Amino acid sequence: MEYLTFLLLLLGVLALGLSPGRVEAAPAGAGIQSPLMLAAAGQPKSGETCPPTESDALGPFYKPGAPERASVGRGYVLSGVVKSAGSCTPIAREAHIEFWLAGPDGNYDDDHRATLFVDETGAYRFESNFPPKYSFRPPHIHLRVTAKGYRTLVTQHYPAAGQTQGTFDLVLAPAR
Repeated sequence: MEYLTFLLLLLGVLALGLSPGRVEAAPAGAGIQSPLMLAAAGQPKSGETCPPTESDALGPFYKPGAPERASVGRGYVLSGVVKSAGSCTPIAREAHIEFWLAGPDGNYDDDHRATLFVDETGAYRFESNFPPKYSFRPPHIHLRVTAKGYRTLVTQHYPAAGQTQGTFDLVLAPAR
């Protein structure tokens, strides 16, 4: 089964045009892993636009209809703001984020899935266990972000080893 999971994940990564080895080291405490994501996390100057958050593989364990909740465990807190790429302004109350990750035992289950809505400032806060490594995968949390008038974003957050919190701003591209 692990070999099949590997093939499915690899095909998903290649279909998105990403390199399977794209995970890069981040500054301690950043919890953000790619230069594009680091750029998206910065505060724009007036009139500036934000580059959309980089997509990542959906993976084989996505399941729609996760319960609405902001916590599926303890030990790691992920927070950030959902923004519009066109204006860098927060997408307030309109966006919802689906999260899924492996539990401490390395398996995906319904206890480690959640949906939450951003607040009036576009902010979110999600708490979980620190995602474990499994098979060939580094620790990661899957996210699927949707908001009316924007393209759906599927991405992953790769927490830095030993961290208990991370910031991951999510920048959505307008729908065409």
